[in-house]
Amino acid sequence: MPITLPQNLPAFDVLRNEGVMVMTPERAARQDIRPLKIALLNLMPKKIQTENQFARLIGATPLQIDLHLIRMTEHETRNTAAEHMAAFYRPFQEVKGEKFDGLIITGAPIEHLPFEEVTYWGELQEVMNWTQTNVQSTFGVCWGGMAMINHFHGVQKHMLPAKAFGCFRHRNLVPNSPYLRGFADDFVIPVSRWTEMKQDEIDRAAGLVTLLGSEEVGPCLVEDEAHRALYIFNHFEYDSDTLKQEYDRDVANGTPINVPQNYYPDDNPAKPPLNRWRSHAHLLYGNWINEIYQTTPYELEAIGT
Repeated sequence: MPITLPQNLPAFDVLRNEGVMVMTPERAARQDIRPLKIALLNLMPKKIQTENQFARLIGATPLQIDLHLIRMTEHETRNTAAEHMAAFYRPFQEVKGEKFDGLIITGAPIEHLPFEEVTYWGELQEVMNWTQTNVQSTFGVCWGGMAMINHFHGVQKHMLPAKAFGCFRHRNLVPNSPYLRGFADDFVIPVSRWTEMKQDEIDRAAGLVTLLGSEEVGPCLVEDEAHRALYIFNHFEYDSDTLKQEYDRDVANGTPINVPQNYYPDDNPAKPPLNRWRSHAHLLYGNWINEIYQTTPYELEAIGT
């Protein structure tokens, strides 16, 4: 089944050209089926790139997905055209009366700031509390996952001495988890962050289970059953060239940066990178969508009750 997107959203043509099934809202309305209502709270500067990445993953399952784009109410983006934001995004304060089967909270390039110094932290706390009554399952990604695990459990993020940057091997720690169906025992995941979460602090928080982890870059995917949430600190959603874009940007700006580890063939930036995480990315988000489908009420208004 397809993902439902506005026909003039850039992701519509991008995904259709890749072979992903996409459907206009008008066509979806003629189908006698309740689609899963999934929201993307997009905190990333490059909004369109992030829309494409997540729509690609959640649109590859056999279920019909109705994707809604949400932004923080008062925060104004400087990297995406105002016309795009006005056409496709709704502020949180306009949607908080609605219910959703799923919500993705993306990362944001503000790792160096304490959470309470983020300009929209107060509203984001409201969003996270709102998920407990209005969302069946929430997926916090990178900084978004760190924010959620801090908000609900007080687990702190810690600055790294150098940026964790590249493709790092991870281990499947809970092979029988429904979120890890089809996963290999180990695999690579793109990592790009200046902060980390510590496993011993996660272990001390009640009800948290680490599903994926790395000896090099620490815990990656954490399940929080009590809050119906997953927290992932790395980037399965990245395109093949996302780390390359970050590396080229920093080199062009004169920012000190190491070549991303285990990313380019022979660690040579002159060679095109190979995507070695795509299949596991689809597995993880497909499993998440399947778990939502298995547990969410048929009547949206029953979510959270």
